[in-house]
Amino acid sequence: MSRTPLHLVFLLCFLILCVQSHSSRFASISSSSDLVSDGVNDLQEPSYLRLNTLPSNSAPEEACEQSYGFLPCTTSVLGNMFLIIVYGYLMFLAAKYLSAGSELLLEILGPGIVGGLFLPALGALPDAMLILVSGLAGSAEVAQSQVSVGMGLLAGSTVMLLTLIWGTCVIVGKCDLEGSVAIDSQDTKGFSLTESGVSTDIWTSYAARIMVISVFPFLIVQLPQMLNSTSGRHLAVLIALIISISMFIIYCLYQVFQPWIQRRKLAFVKHKHVIFGLLRHLKQQALGRLLTENGEPDKEIIDKLFSRIDENKDGRLSASELRALIVGIQFEELDLDHEDAVEKILNDFDTSRDSHVDATEFGNGIIKWLSQVQGSRTGRADDGPHTMKFLHNFHQETKREHDLLDVGEQSDEVVEDVEGGKGVLIKAILFLLLGTAIAAAFADPLVDVVHNFSNATNIPAFFISFIALPLATNSSEAVSAIIFASRDKRKTASLTFSELYGAVTMNNVLCLSVFLALVYMRGLVWNFSSEVLVILVVTVIMGLLGSFRTAFPLWTALVALLLYPLSLVLVYVLDYVFGWS
Repeated sequence: MSRTPLHLVFLLCFLILCVQSHSSRFASISSSSDLVSDGVNDLQEPSYLRLNTLPSNSAPEEACEQSYGFLPCTTSVLGNMFLIIVYGYLMFLAAKYLSAGSELLLEILGPGIVGGLFLPALGALPDAMLILVSGLAGSAEVAQSQVSVGMGLLAGSTVMLLTLIWGTCVIVGKCDLEGSVAIDSQDTKGFSLTESGVSTDIWTSYAARIMVISVFPFLIVQLPQMLNSTSGRHLAVLIALIISISMFIIYCLYQVFQPWIQRRKLAFVKHKHVIFGLLRHLKQQALGRLLTENGEPDKEIIDKLFSRIDENKDGRLSASELRALIVGIQFEELDLDHEDAVEKILNDFDTSRDSHVDATEFGNGIIKWLSQVQGSRTGRADDGPHTMKFLHNFHQETKREHDLLDVGEQSDEVVEDVEGGKGVLIKAILFLLLGTAIAAAFADPLVDVVHNFSNATNIPAFFISFIALPLATNSSEAVSAIIFASRDKRKTASLTFSELYGAVTMNNVLCLSVFLALVYMRGLVWNFSSEVLVILVVTVIMGLLGSFRTAFPLWTALVALLLYPLSLVLVYVLDYVFGWS
């Protein structure tokens, strides 16, 4: 935020200009009071100088209405275009301040409640503000005409995030693909459509699946239209609103507890690595025989292994003896903490909880682990007890799970004391308040300008808001995502795409809840079949693509980029060729 003073200077200058500005007014030709004698001809029917330049046969233009009584307005195409740029830039500043404040707050307070409940809503605040004011202004008839601006923003934001930004992130973050994994910072394949791209972790796939589920309220509210029924539409909006709000709450709770879920699953996979490492080591010490000819654990061999590990021959294994055993095991270059591995073995083997493992506990623990490995094997049914091929298969499966779960150094989710924490907290709150104030102040003027520009150009307001407004409310997030993805690392790619999926999910639950509340409370007509279809098509296609893949070659970027113009064409054809709306 090094350029914050420049932004504030711009804001101050703009407000000064607004105070000094006044709107254009047009005089009507309704009476002679609007006319002035030229003072030359003193005839019975004197000639007059007209105060306006309108042709005598044209209707007077409607004067534009200033927002808040002082913000500038215009009726010309270029004037409205300029105001869209200005107000759009102010909404961009609002999103930027909210993002900066959110990052500072997260740095101080950590994920948990703040990261799960507060920050996701802040990220969608500019969009929600614009959607809200689009349906609040004027009478129900005015709101019905302007609410298409809110729907255009909702659809345009979702489509832009999943097409233009998603595809660009794949291109700028591409690395060489080997199998289904991208090699960090290695880009020798050029623009190969199949051998160059990005890969993500399994958590990103989960985020994509949640995004697909979040479109369910769209299906509910659209159900009467699909059944060609005119009754029950108001009820369908209410049901969709309740479901949407419920999904928003559930999603926030998931964001709160998700770090704990991730840590537990990752710990489970590391536990499986310990199981494999110890069993492989014991197999080597036992000359390849841990099972009898019948495939049962060989207790005699297991007892001999226990005696070999028990260095002081006291009939039980201490933590130091287990640590010495663990140190000699190679975990396939995986960074597993030795103390953590010892603790895992003690937790599984030491049933008496005396911090030692006797011969019986050791034997029962090895048998338990062998049964667990055999139960999860993926090899052929004829794997013999001597080949132990199922152990190799278990190892490969565990490595794959670990690779999907952990693509880099995992955060301990513990927030250290931030130096100057009080000052950073004050700065974060100021950024959040400033961003919220700007979004609240300029959302209504921006919606009015879009509507005026639509009237001046005869371009439907939906298409203007679909293209222009997401650039204002999501450009800061888009630039950050693209820069982050360009680091050419799998971990950063996973975080980037997870944030994109999360942003769309917030659109589908929070912003849609605001929109449905407007429609229901003001008694508006839900007539957005083509727009909903576009949201469903793009979200489902990109969501399914992200749900069942962790590798995205360059050809997937082309699919995403092409979906953007196809979405505009689809809405136009459905509305203006087939007359859906």
